[in-house]
Amino acid sequence: MYKYVFLDTDDTILDFLKTERQAITKTFKQFGLDPTDELIALYSGINQSCWERLERGEITRARVLIERFELLFAELDVDLDPQEVEDVYQALLGESHFFVEGAEDIIAYLSPKYHLYIASNGVAATQDSRLASSGILPHFDDVFISERTGYHKPEREYFDYCFARIPGFRPEEAIIVGDSLSSDILGGKNAGIATCWFNYRNRPAREDIQPDYTIYKLEELKEIL
Repeated sequence: MYKYVFLDTDDTILDFLKTERQAITKTFKQFGLDPTDELIALYSGINQSCWERLERGEITRARVLIERFELLFAELDVDLDPQEVEDVYQALLGESHFFVEGAEDIIAYLSPKYHLYIASNGVAATQDSRLASSGILPHFDDVFISERTGYHKPEREYFDYCFARIPGFRPEEAIIVGDSLSSDILGGKNAGIATCWFNYRNRPAREDIQPDYTIYKLEELKEIL
């Protein structure tokens, strides 16, 4: 039934929260901030809010990267340069990767049977570094990072860009797998392809965004594909 499988990167293949915590902890220490659980949680909440605004078209990607630190430093009432902190943070993000449980096995299982594609909204340079160090790139036919396409999930134009670069592509033979309802699943629906929500963090469902499939472990993809 399916021939083309699009896989999100962060919190689908690679554990972004673990990488984020490591990188932001080092960043805070470098700039004299105590990386307490409360501070990290504050940053994560602000960061998530900024990315959601990007998905809704309310803010540009460039603003997301700076504004998250502007808002954080305003909340903390500290005088730090958001651009300088962002540069250090992005460099640290690209230094390491951690796989989501089962990711390596499912990629190895799918690779001989399907055309696999990375579909990511992440920062290109950071994703390039993490994906390269992970060793999984030979399993994928192509990598579509929104920063390079000029569009982002869930925009239909992002998917149109991807589809136009896949020879013989047929949307009825494609499925996207990702952890984000508002990015991956809504994007897949906008593009007219099947959707699979990877809800391994047990996040609440949304009545307005209904995936075709929901899984809680990546190995469950074997039952769908």
